[in-house]
Amino acid sequence: MDKKGSAINRDFQVSRVLIYSDGACRGNPGPGGWGTLLKYNGTEKELYGAEEDTTNNRMELMGAISGLESLTKPCEVVLTTDSQYVMKGITEWMEGWKSRNWKTAAKKPVKNQDLWIRLDEACQPHQIKWQWVKGHSGHEENERVDLLANKAIDEM
Repeated sequence: MDKKGSAINRDFQVSRVLIYSDGACRGNPGPGGWGTLLKYNGTEKELYGAEEDTTNNRMELMGAISGLESLTKPCEVVLTTDSQYVMKGITEWMEGWKSRNWKTAAKKPVKNQDLWIRLDEACQPHQIKWQWVKGHSGHEENERVDLLANKAIDEM
């Protein structure tokens, strides 16, 4: 028991998960796909999906969302994306959008608001460190999720 009388579970550890996500679009808008790779405790899981008529930004968001939504308990997450849109949106812009009722600084509706809200909700149970990596630069996992995003389009 701690000083406040609460039981302490010394065996409890938050799981650390690495998530890599990417999106692709053939035409913008056009057919698009997303790919996600999760790494946890020596195991890997690949996820991917596609939409017939979408944008690259929506697919980038879906990659991150799908990875986070697949987690079944609160985790420490390192989420790596090659999307400046996702990276800046989640780390710099979202707080302002929310405070302005999902409007930009120019008072316009936030594009892809449905997915930004979904991403925000998917983040809530987790401690997330966001990392950006340059796309198509030889980063092994980023290249892999790019292939998954394109595979999703091909299989659609």
